[in-house]
Amino acid sequence: MRDTTIPVARAWNTWSSLPAEMVFLPLGVSLAPVGFAGSTGKATLYPSGPGTRFGRHDIDGAAISLDLGHAGTVLGWSYHKPDPFTAAGAWEAKTLGEWGLRFWINLCFRADGGQIARFDPASGTATIAVGGRVVALATADAPVQVTGHATLEAVAAHYEANGYFDASARADAAPVLALRFNLEMTRAGRFALAVADSPALAIARARAALAQAAMAPPPPPQAGPLEAIRDVVGWNTVWDEVNLRPYTSISRNWNLSKFGGFGVWLNDQQYAALLAGLFDKELARENLVVALANATPQGNLACLLTAKDAWVDRTQLPVGAFLVWLQYLRGGDRAVLELAFATLARNHRWWWANRDPERRGLVSFGTSDVGDGLYKGTHFGARNESSMDNAAHHDQAEYDPVTRTLTTLDVGLNSLLALDAEMLALIADALGQWDDASDFAGLAERARDKIRAELWDETRGLFANRLRSGAFVRSVGPTSFYPLVSGAPTPGQAERLVAHLDDPATFGGEFVIPGTSRDDPAFADNTYWRGRVWPPLNYWVWQGLRRAGFRPRAGRLAADSCSLFDRVWRERRLCPENYNATTGEPLDQPDTEGFYTWGALLPLMGVGQVMDVTPWDGWELTNGADGTLGPIESPVGMVTIVRAGGWLALSLGGRVLLRTNLPRLTRLVLSPGLVALTAPSAGDLVLPAIAASRIVAARLDGAELAWRADGDGVALAARPGRLSLHLLPER
Repeated sequence: MRDTTIPVARAWNTWSSLPAEMVFLPLGVSLAPVGFAGSTGKATLYPSGPGTRFGRHDIDGAAISLDLGHAGTVLGWSYHKPDPFTAAGAWEAKTLGEWGLRFWINLCFRADGGQIARFDPASGTATIAVGGRVVALATADAPVQVTGHATLEAVAAHYEANGYFDASARADAAPVLALRFNLEMTRAGRFALAVADSPALAIARARAALAQAAMAPPPPPQAGPLEAIRDVVGWNTVWDEVNLRPYTSISRNWNLSKFGGFGVWLNDQQYAALLAGLFDKELARENLVVALANATPQGNLACLLTAKDAWVDRTQLPVGAFLVWLQYLRGGDRAVLELAFATLARNHRWWWANRDPERRGLVSFGTSDVGDGLYKGTHFGARNESSMDNAAHHDQAEYDPVTRTLTTLDVGLNSLLALDAEMLALIADALGQWDDASDFAGLAERARDKIRAELWDETRGLFANRLRSGAFVRSVGPTSFYPLVSGAPTPGQAERLVAHLDDPATFGGEFVIPGTSRDDPAFADNTYWRGRVWPPLNYWVWQGLRRAGFRPRAGRLAADSCSLFDRVWRERRLCPENYNATTGEPLDQPDTEGFYTWGALLPLMGVGQVMDVTPWDGWELTNGADGTLGPIESPVGMVTIVRAGGWLALSLGGRVLLRTNLPRLTRLVLSPGLVALTAPSAGDLVLPAIAASRIVAARLDGAELAWRADGDGVALAARPGRLSLHLLPER
């Protein structure tokens, strides 16, 4: 577990499959707790699972907290980092399941390269040398004893074989040193880890961190949607020990148990890049690289790659170009476009070459004759491409072994493929690849025309899958609303379509949006994609509503989605894969993972209702209820938004860039030579960071606009339209 390219700010982090293990990734040195309950005679390495409750997790590991449960004893465990080379930790027994003397907590210090950990009884510190660098471990209280073992598992096995009333494993040097404490003598404990280039310096730094930790207040609680996304991404970001790379996993709970070391579903990884980009452009890029690594020689991006299997005969929904374009709009990094374009363009063209056997301009899901992945060449394998494997709208589809595709023209797939082409055109244009831009723009327009003409069911007033024979599929789900995000519907189609969202007999209700219409017999199955609420489905409908101009309706969907998420996040710290559409409960059946990365798409919608970047409205800010959002990545850096008393303030590094009582700003530009925005209504705009002497011209839709000096900045009475201030360089 070594990587010398990881940014130093993230070097200490919870990289391993054990959530409470803190690892200094460049050296592969770590500290992990091992617990032992005398009441049961069982030890635990505290793996992910029912006994673990995830708390705060900053992306860089600066503040981490979680609860660890075993045999009725619950420990509050935490880390914080005074600097990139130092990590201080603490535990506190929140609940005792037995007499504290009989519950033991062990600080297990080790290096994955097999280097020997050494304990100095005189100083009460342990050290590990890796090359010329040293990592030191210091504790506020002296351990009862120190024992030596070959592995973490051996620590647990020794307890279970010998109990705690045993001194036979005492050692001052071993591959794993266990510093042993019991909860009678040390119900609350503190420790620190430090890296330096000599033992004396490392020990001194660890001791200093202990002293600082004793005085430092705990990090303040944070419970907003942005903080929820941060914690989910932070906890699910791990080290892929098979491919030697960092990535945000589907769920750290599945990383080893289900996939054997790593698992990359294509769409999940693309969503992980989107979510990580709110906080850390480098982590977003790392996740994008992992997704792009799924590229096959045939041209498609593989549906799934794990340590156990490779589904190269299938891909997943073509959402990559849209998510990459959002990443570019937010962070402004042209290198992201250069990294992704060629691979995404090949993937797009692969769809038309392999999934449109009749060359009718509409594609179907399928499974090609390559590789040997599970379910290749089957109806189920073809459905895997949709990610909605058992969705009711696949029930009428047959698998055609000649074309190796399903016999349905899928409305969700074709809508996202049209959007993919549109976004590829924008990316190609930004890269100066004009021919590609023209080709993809044409593909997008032709796909929209086909969706509008052939996948609209006039009788029901919605879009639906259609059999190649001509009949519309009976079952419908949220993918019927996906044409909105592609820009395909006519205004009349869009109005009729959106009305279905409010019908409690179909897609309305308290918990939305059900994966199957409520009046469909399959809704009652409540199994995976049959009836349950799924975050990606809500996310794409929300994006579609915003693109189509249904802003209030999009706001209601975002609020409903955040409310559903908050029900289980605030009290149970769950980020579920899906939810029961009748009760809102995620864990009412055994198929739902409780801490799944794409579950954070629900709070992402709440974040987007305050600040977002989109292809259709650019950088946008929305005023509203009092609250704070940030720091969050934006086109000008990590900004914070404060809404209070009807005013919105945007700041960067503690400096207020603008204040306004306008309800909404779109297409916002803040650059050294230009401030520009589109306002939907009249209001006030204050720019405290811009000196009056810098203004060359102020215009509204091309006409001169009056402004006035306001303290150290300027103020304007904005009116509906496009406002721009042209500026001299800042001196």
